[in-house]
Amino acid sequence: MNKDSATMLDRFLSHLESVFFIGLHDAEEIISNFHKEMSHGLAGEKSSLKMIPSFVCRPKGTEKGKFLALDLGGTNIRVLAVELDGNRNAVLTAANKSVIPQEMMAGTWDNLFDFIADCVLLFFKENDIGIHQGYSLTFTFSFPVAQSSIASGKLIGWTKGFTAAGVEGEDVVALLSEALKRKGASFIHVAALANDTVGTLMAKSYADPSCDMGVILGTGTNACYPEKIAHILKRPGLGASGEMIVNMEWGGFNQLQTNIYDNILDRASLNPGKQLLEKMVSGMYLGEIARLVIVEMIEQGLLFRGTSLSAFSKGYALTTEHLAMMTQGSDFFADFGLRDVTAADRQAIHEICRIVSTRSARLAGAAIAAVVTWMDANLESEHTIAIDGSLFEKYPGFQGCMSDILNDLLGDRGAMIKLDLAKDGSGIGAAIIGAVAAHITSR
Repeated sequence: MNKDSATMLDRFLSHLESVFFIGLHDAEEIISNFHKEMSHGLAGEKSSLKMIPSFVCRPKGTEKGKFLALDLGGTNIRVLAVELDGNRNAVLTAANKSVIPQEMMAGTWDNLFDFIADCVLLFFKENDIGIHQGYSLTFTFSFPVAQSSIASGKLIGWTKGFTAAGVEGEDVVALLSEALKRKGASFIHVAALANDTVGTLMAKSYADPSCDMGVILGTGTNACYPEKIAHILKRPGLGASGEMIVNMEWGGFNQLQTNIYDNILDRASLNPGKQLLEKMVSGMYLGEIARLVIVEMIEQGLLFRGTSLSAFSKGYALTTEHLAMMTQGSDFFADFGLRDVTAADRQAIHEICRIVSTRSARLAGAAIAAVVTWMDANLESEHTIAIDGSLFEKYPGFQGCMSDILNDLLGDRGAMIKLDLAKDGSGIGAAIIGAVAAHITSR
């Protein structure tokens, strides 16, 4: 690479850094806008945050018994059995995992829910669980749902690549119950409906009473927290005292400064104009954002000179896993038929991955700061944030970038916030929701 080309590359990367950077002022503006949208959402006014009541409160840690959970959170479906000892300990005693075929994700409601029912029956068969008695099951359905009770809720709209017809606007508990009945599994009663984010909070708070926020940072992103019931103005019949966990559906937050790459991705997506925070933060989209940057740089002659664009021309060919490989010091070049990559190109790709993933982490950190300061403006209490998802768990440096923005925003007070990995929150947490629901219905 000659000197002029190197200078042009450096200038582009410097510009890219500024386009994606989330500074302190940006983060403070995000927090302010989050608080406004939270207030509007709780009041039932127009808001990009749905603020959906979950009809469940945090567990006491004394719940006890054996509970079943069905977890539909993305491309996989899991069926689990969990035992609670009544002393803040939860043990996963059995689990089955199945991949949802693409034709089910994009097919019809009956085919999708029949497949789900088949997975439940397979769990009973493979774990040699008798069907001579009745079983209560909590259904973790990790999509935006307008919940009307602990065991009913209508799908607002599909996300995460699902488009199955006949589900939007329908009660998903009723659809599952009908499918179980069709499959001869009437001995299973769907006792509670859960969101994976709420499950993550429930799982961690069962063990740790300081946990008051659940976050998903994986293929998608979402958050929940306990809100005073008196503040949930859009549901005046909930009562005047106590708290209830609110599912924010924060992936839809839209008070954000987007750039040209965000706009291209959004226009080409299945849901243009929606889920803006999710498209800037979650693992489903980070690779595509980086790919769009790489395509532009190839077109400008700044990367892979003499290389055909075809390797990077397919949408979503570049994944977040590819970005993580670069960050770890490995590379993905062989996957794209690239050989003899120059040191300058390698370094440029490394920088693109760092810039895109750093923005994701800083946005996530700012959003967490917004929710915590909504609950506790002066940070007078400790707050454990239960976080599940591959981005938080596996992406190199992601946790550190989140901590950096929290420290930038809150200074010494940031020490009151603890980011804690909560693996399998959506499964174990669903069982705990079932335990809390059983207590509610027995009163």
